[in-house]
Amino acid sequence: MRTIRDLDTVELVIEAQDLLDSLRRSERTIDAGTLRALQQAGNYVVGLFDEDRMVGASIAFFGAPARRTMHSHITALLPEYRGRGWGRELKEHQRQWAFSREVGNITWTFDPLVARNAHFFLTVLGARVTGYAVNQYGIFGGGDAGDESDRLDVEWALADIAKPPADDAVVQTLEIPTDIELMRVDDPDAAHEWRLTLRAQMEELLGRGLRIGGFEASRGYLFVQA
Repeated sequence: MRTIRDLDTVELVIEAQDLLDSLRRSERTIDAGTLRALQQAGNYVVGLFDEDRMVGASIAFFGAPARRTMHSHITALLPEYRGRGWGRELKEHQRQWAFSREVGNITWTFDPLVARNAHFFLTVLGARVTGYAVNQYGIFGGGDAGDESDRLDVEWALADIAKPPADDAVVQTLEIPTDIELMRVDDPDAAHEWRLTLRAQMEELLGRGLRIGGFEASRGYLFVQA
């Protein structure tokens, strides 16, 4: 049986740190002390459990009070638990938690080269892309495998889920690899070339006044008129 629980003890917080470390591999995502501080300050710090085993975690913190926002720092699952709908359940739990605290929007960032995340965030959840940043967090190991950390900024309007654009509204598409994470292991030079190529294409299309309206696995990012 799966459950979602607050990480309200030191032991659970340390377990979450270890889980996130195992996913990031060579770079710590967030340390246990910061997790504990966020939890004690009333932020969203939860774990997803399969029976008694923690298999995922999600951490978000409140933004500027006047904006009624939260920023989702990380939501992650062990690889063997992906593709089961558990990630969606975890984000829905986050959504309902935010609603109950009068939060209207949740923001986060993600690597535009990771197709599974683009599909999940833009197609499944209905978040909207609000910006693009070059090397947002600098160069670090783990998820970007030592490459530059370009990111898309997204906003999830909790009462206004975005719908995919109509076909006749799509004016440009931008394809990405099906599995950049595997490519970073097998051929990091090719993965870096994809980073540079996508960066140039993103900047050119956004510079023309287009915006990302959605994502499809077969076509990539769907650009529409702003």
